[in-house]
Amino acid sequence: MRFRQVHLDFHTSEAITPIGAQFDKKQFQQMLQLGHVDSITVFSKCHHGWAYHPSEANEIHPGLGFDLLGAQIEAAHEIGVKTPVYLSAGLDEKLVRRHPEWLVRDENDATRWVKGFMEPGYHEFCLNSPYLDILLAQIHETLSRYEADGLFLDIVGVRKCYCHTCVAGARREGIDPRDESAMRPLWERTYARYTARVKETVEQVKPGLPIFHNNGHIARGRRDQAFMNSHLELESLPTGGWGYDHFPLSARYAQTLGVDYLGMTGKFHTSWGEFGGYKHPNALRYEAALSIANGAKCSIGDQLHPNGLMDEATYALIGEAYREVESKEAWCAKTTNVADIALLSLEAAGIHPKAGTEKRKPESDAGAVRMLLEGNFLFDVIDLEQDFASYRVLILPDYVAIDAGLQSRLEQFVQQGGRILATGWSGLEPEGDRFAIDFGARLAGRNAYRPDYFRPLFKPGRLGEASYIFYSEGQKLELAGGTELARREDPYFNRDVFAFCSHQHTPSSHAYGGPGMVESGSGIYIAWNVFDDYATKGSLILKETVLFALNRLLPGKTLETNLPAQGVVTLQEQKDEKRLVNHLLYASPVRRGTSIEVIEDIVPLHDVQVSLRTEHAVSGVYLAPQMTPLAYGSDDGKISYTVPVLDCHQMVVIDYN
Repeated sequence: MRFRQVHLDFHTSEAITPIGAQFDKKQFQQMLQLGHVDSITVFSKCHHGWAYHPSEANEIHPGLGFDLLGAQIEAAHEIGVKTPVYLSAGLDEKLVRRHPEWLVRDENDATRWVKGFMEPGYHEFCLNSPYLDILLAQIHETLSRYEADGLFLDIVGVRKCYCHTCVAGARREGIDPRDESAMRPLWERTYARYTARVKETVEQVKPGLPIFHNNGHIARGRRDQAFMNSHLELESLPTGGWGYDHFPLSARYAQTLGVDYLGMTGKFHTSWGEFGGYKHPNALRYEAALSIANGAKCSIGDQLHPNGLMDEATYALIGEAYREVESKEAWCAKTTNVADIALLSLEAAGIHPKAGTEKRKPESDAGAVRMLLEGNFLFDVIDLEQDFASYRVLILPDYVAIDAGLQSRLEQFVQQGGRILATGWSGLEPEGDRFAIDFGARLAGRNAYRPDYFRPLFKPGRLGEASYIFYSEGQKLELAGGTELARREDPYFNRDVFAFCSHQHTPSSHAYGGPGMVESGSGIYIAWNVFDDYATKGSLILKETVLFALNRLLPGKTLETNLPAQGVVTLQEQKDEKRLVNHLLYASPVRRGTSIEVIEDIVPLHDVQVSLRTEHAVSGVYLAPQMTPLAYGSDDGKISYTVPVLDCHQMVVIDYN
C-alpha cells in the first residue's frame, strides 16, 4: 500500500451538466505531481448513483460525454500513480426513486439519513435486498473493464434495519422483530454475506485485489469485521467532527492487528464535500506526520469539481505535506510499535453490567488515550484477543466487565510480573459487590455521595495539597491489606432542593470516606471513573492522579522525554533494518467557531530531551530524514540524546547490531 494517497470524491448531481468537460490528462498528471501523490482513489459510481464511464450494469451520468474513469486511470498509470476505484455501496440516490422498498428503515419505518421530503440528502439501501445483486454486477463490470489497483466500497456496515425484507426474513426464522437482541444476528449475517459475495465477485475478476469496506469506524474488538478487509483506512478528519484525539485512539488499536492501514484526513476546512474549503498547510503536515508516526500510510480527501479540472491550490497544499512524507518513507515502512502499556479498550471488553452509565456511551477509551499521550507513554490499545504478556502494565478503564475468563488471564498476567491499573467499575466481579482482582481493598457498600472528594497522600504533579472534586460516583472502600495512596472525603450532603450550598456542589466536610486509591502486588485501583471524567471534564487532578499511578507501576519505562503535554511521542521498530525510530511531534490545536479544531501556527521546540532503554547494542543515532548524526550518551542499557529543534515532526533513528 502506497504512502501518499488522495481520496478523490466526485459526488455529482444530475442537475449539473456538462461534467468533466475541462478534464485534461496533462493537467491531471501535473496536479498529482505537484501534490507528490502516488495513489489516487477515483470514481466508478457516486452517492448520486451515476457511473463515470460507459456502463450496462449502471447508467452513465447524463452530463458526461466520455469515459472519465478510464481517462483518469490511464493518466495516473502513465506517471506511476496507482488507482484504487470507488463505488458507493450503501447509497445510490438515482435508484432510491425507483426502489424505495429496498431502503434501510428503523423501527418506526423511517429511512436513515433523511427524515423528511423537504430535507435534501441521501437514503441508504439495505444489503439484504435485491439491491445487492445490482451492486455486485456494477463491481464485476468495473473490475472487468478497468485496471483498478483496489476497490473502495463506501457507507456499509452492520445496520439496524426493519425493512420488509429483514422483517419477513426474521419472521420466517421465528424471530420476533420487536426483540432487537434477537434481530441483531440477522443484521450481522446480512453484512457478512455482503462482504463474502463482494470478495467472491472480485476474486472471479482480479484475484488478490485489495478491498476496503468503509463504515467510518473500525470497531475495537470486532476483528472478524476488520479482517473482512484486506487493509484498513481510518477515516479521521479532525475538523470534520472527529477531532485530534480520534486518530491516535484508532491507530494504536489498528497497528496491533498486523494489517496494512492508512490514516485518512481531508484537505477541507470542515469535512467531506466542502468546495472551496482549505485547511492550513501546517495542519496537513501534522496530520500526515501523525499517520506515519503511528505506523500508517496517508490518505488526504479531496473533491473534484464537476468540470473535471483538478484544483491547483489543493494540490499545492497537499504537496507541502506529502513532500515531507516522501522524504521519510524509508524509516516508516514495515514497522511494529514498541509499547510498555496496553489499554484494554472498553469498546472491545464490554461495560460492567451494573455500571449504569446514564444512558450514554462512556468516553473512557478517549480519555485514557488523551492522558497517555499527554504523559508521553508508549502504549497500544488492545482487545480481548491480544496477548497481554508483552506489556508491563495493563489499564482497565472505568467500566470493564470482568468475567471468569478475563479474570483468569489477569491473574496470570500478574503472576508473570505484570501490573494492572483499574478504575471505577473495572476490576469488580459481574455482581458488582467484590473485586475480581486483589487490590488490597474490599467494597463497603454503596457510596451515598456524588460528587465527592479526593485527597491524595502524594504530591500530584505541580498541584498542592487539597481536597479535589471528583465528579463521578466513586466506589466506597475499606482497606484490606493494601497501601492507601489517597483517601475519599464526603461532602456535607448531596445537593438537592431542600439542602444546597453555593452554585454547584457541596464542599468537602473533610470527613474520611475510606480509601480512594489503593495499591497491592496486583497493581493500583482508583475508585472513580477517572478516564470518562477526563474526556468530558478535562480536570488536571484526574490526569495527575493517573500519571502518578502509571509512573509508580512502571519504574524504568522504555522512553522518557520533556516533550510538553500537546506533544506526541511514539517508538516504532523496523526489525528488518535493525533500527528503532523515535517519532516526536508537536502542534497545538485551537478551537475556531463552535466546534472545529484547527492547527495554524506550529511553534518549534528546542532541546527536546529523550532517554531510551533498549536491550539492543546501539551502533549509532541520527536525525532523519536529515541524516545528521546525533550525539548520545549510553549508561547501563539506557541511551540519552537531545533533539536540537522539533519543527512539527522529527524522527530520531537508533541503529542497533
